[in-house]
Amino acid sequence: MNTNDPQIVLGTMDFGTRVDSDRAFAILDSFVAGGGTWLDTANCYSFWTDPSGAGGASERVIGAWLRARPGARDSVRIATKVRQNPLVPHSWPESAEGLSARAVHTGVEESLERLGVDHVDLLWAHAEDRTVPLEETVGAFGDLVAKGVALRVGAANHAAWRVERARSLAREQGVEPWSALQLRHSLVQPRPLSPVAEGGHRLLTAEDLDLARSEGLAVWSYSSLLWGSYVRADKPLPRTYDHPGTTRVLAVLDDVAGELSATRNQVVLAWLMRQGIEPIVGASRVEQIEEALAARRVRLSDEHVARFAEAR
Repeated sequence: MNTNDPQIVLGTMDFGTRVDSDRAFAILDSFVAGGGTWLDTANCYSFWTDPSGAGGASERVIGAWLRARPGARDSVRIATKVRQNPLVPHSWPESAEGLSARAVHTGVEESLERLGVDHVDLLWAHAEDRTVPLEETVGAFGDLVAKGVALRVGAANHAAWRVERARSLAREQGVEPWSALQLRHSLVQPRPLSPVAEGGHRLLTAEDLDLARSEGLAVWSYSSLLWGSYVRADKPLPRTYDHPGTTRVLAVLDDVAGELSATRNQVVLAWLMRQGIEPIVGASRVEQIEEALAARRVRLSDEHVARFAEAR
């Protein structure tokens, strides 16, 4: 496999909360053994399920795994995020950390301590913070790259125009610009203009892809497998996905999965990677990450891609 091909990213949001340390270690071991590289976490994961009411559990589990696996840091690349962690436990969004220079620097410092590393390979701005001048946020991210604390920086859940404005400001300041986007995306789509029920989520748009392709930005997608809804009868798709396009796409998905001897999930992941998108896959069991990694061997033809496009 070409190392420049889009990769499966291991989402670790539930590590330390819904997924205990032993299972998380097993998943991480399996991911690395299967050739996986990128780990995606955030300083706020997962405050909404942690009895403490604050984030940090996921980063602490990754840090413990790195300590228990000498040399593992050389095998993985770590992406984490600042913005959203409650500064007062059980008080979100009222006390959600923002993107001021002070908040960014403090958030990263605390993340590095939990992870037990001296730098992260990619630092995301987890969400917009329009109470802070964009110039200030851009400068803070650029400063972290200049110091070697973050090797790259990116924007999650940001409007395309804000990303491009930030990149322009970075050029003016002579600092490293955001070079990656992270947004929610999957094969089936909600009804047009319907609100997203999940707080903080922002859907990938054609404009985002246009910007990324024009500027050479990496694109990561989250909720790529829609919480198991493609394969689990007990996890129905949210109501906003209940429209004729979904029915048509799922019918094509079944046909293509049969033709390629692949699972529904694997075809969805292959479809994303075919577009140059790096899908983030959360896993609570080793078998799930093994299935996801096997999607790298699923090759969709132009005809398959066209059938999905026509079904929509």
